[in-house]
Amino acid sequence: MGKGGLRDAGLARLAGQVFDVLVLGGGINGAVAAAALSTRGASVALVERGDFASETSQASSCLVWGGIKYLETLEVGLVRRLCRARNELLRAYPSSVREVRFYAAHERTFRHARAKLVAGTWLYWALGGGFTAPPRPRSLDDMAREEPLVARDLLDGGFEYSDAWLPDGDARFVWGFVRAALDHGCAAVNYAEALGSRRGGGGWLTRVRDAVTGRELEIRSRLLVNACGPWADGVNARDGVATAHRHVLSKGIHLVVDRLTGSGRVLAFFADDGRLFFAIPLGHRTCIGTTDTPAERPDEGVTAEDRRFVLDNVNKRLRLERPLGEGDVVAERCGVRPLVVDAAGPGGRDWVQLSRRHVIEASEEARRVTVFGGKLTDCLNVGEELCREAARLGVALPHAARAWYGEPPAAERDDFQRQARALGLDAPGSAGGEAPSDRLWRRHGREAFALLEAIRRDPRAGEPLLGPGGCLRCEVEAAGRRELVVRLEDFLRRRTSLALVERREDLRRDPGLEEACRLLFGEQAAARRAEYFGEAPAGP
Repeated sequence: MGKGGLRDAGLARLAGQVFDVLVLGGGINGAVAAAALSTRGASVALVERGDFASETSQASSCLVWGGIKYLETLEVGLVRRLCRARNELLRAYPSSVREVRFYAAHERTFRHARAKLVAGTWLYWALGGGFTAPPRPRSLDDMAREEPLVARDLLDGGFEYSDAWLPDGDARFVWGFVRAALDHGCAAVNYAEALGSRRGGGGWLTRVRDAVTGRELEIRSRLLVNACGPWADGVNARDGVATAHRHVLSKGIHLVVDRLTGSGRVLAFFADDGRLFFAIPLGHRTCIGTTDTPAERPDEGVTAEDRRFVLDNVNKRLRLERPLGEGDVVAERCGVRPLVVDAAGPGGRDWVQLSRRHVIEASEEARRVTVFGGKLTDCLNVGEELCREAARLGVALPHAARAWYGEPPAAERDDFQRQARALGLDAPGSAGGEAPSDRLWRRHGREAFALLEAIRRDPRAGEPLLGPGGCLRCEVEAAGRRELVVRLEDFLRRRTSLALVERREDLRRDPGLEEACRLLFGEQAAARRAEYFGEAPAGP
């Protein structure tokens, strides 16, 4: 599957090298672990049984927020920490993490008075150090003028405040950390399932199966990091490792529909059962949904009941020309978030009030670390804490002071955009309404300079190839070489978000799809296309 060069090289290293650290799990926690440790000089391997960010980390709301709702449970310390983490992401990633306004409607019968919630937004802003634009109360007249789509019959007003979001989606953000780890010598391999780990040879021996070939190999490491998210408990149990913490699971449901409002704001409501409910900008679409539904298994999906709940709530709270139905759903996603509790306890108090914090539990004797819980917003703290724990457990970090995250300096971005304009890349009428140079820099950073060089060599490389946003030919070709794309879904759903914003049939009919598959997979193009769409493979 795929061209395989970079992945094959990673597999060869897994079998032939003793690593300082092996990280299990390629979601956000595993990705920041690999990026932080490898940048600071440790030899690191990262394995993921599916594609990177293919589970919980591809199914979030794509919001980077300080957790204003946790003020209701008086977790002021957690909110302060998350706000500071959000602020650091905004500083470090000015292109790919952006401030966004939340526009919240308040129903007269809600359990908290509007004045109390408005005061809460000011406390939230203060806990964030006044880093974002200040909040504002909104009257019904304000709302009628600013967001006429919001149904006001049951409201007494609303309020507006700021948090942040990921314009390219959560999975692409995770990939950025994986790419950084690769650039600093990490052996990162997707579709490599860890079958079990045991102590031996002064460290850990982990048996791994390559899902592409079925071949098994053994990885040797001095330290093992379990960053498997909602599967972490099962991995520890499989390896006979007891921990002081465990997980309970929370399911978030999101449906993608045609764009509801062009304001660029996140519309926020309280659903019929009192939970927060969002309508989030997603290019020419809107993502609607809610979080905090108890889940029994890590692999739960969207049910008919979930779908009906989301559609009923959005139809009740927005003034639409016609009610949204299941036929209006372009795509859907379900993410199961692990919430950390004490292993000895039942998880006892009201489930919704369980903390959304993370815990990093390390065993000095076993030289094993497990990441429990966590949010994408807090990812930089997770990376820093893992570096401290690894050093405490004897892993040498010769570049301990080296920065391991963030975009290149603004001067490099400006230089890139000057060169892009000189090539005519940002001509008026760019596909998708966004300057291609902005998108290329946001998604690729310094690698975007190589894309410009490809366009200089062959102007056709700068032509839009796939999707209404105009994914360029050179981007697709670079993904085939550098982004460990094994299956078509990896590219359409996680390296880009095309599968989230386009209907499956529209992607199938896209005139650029055949060429994109050829650039991604070479002689395997037809097979990978057939695999994705569930078609019979083409004959010889």
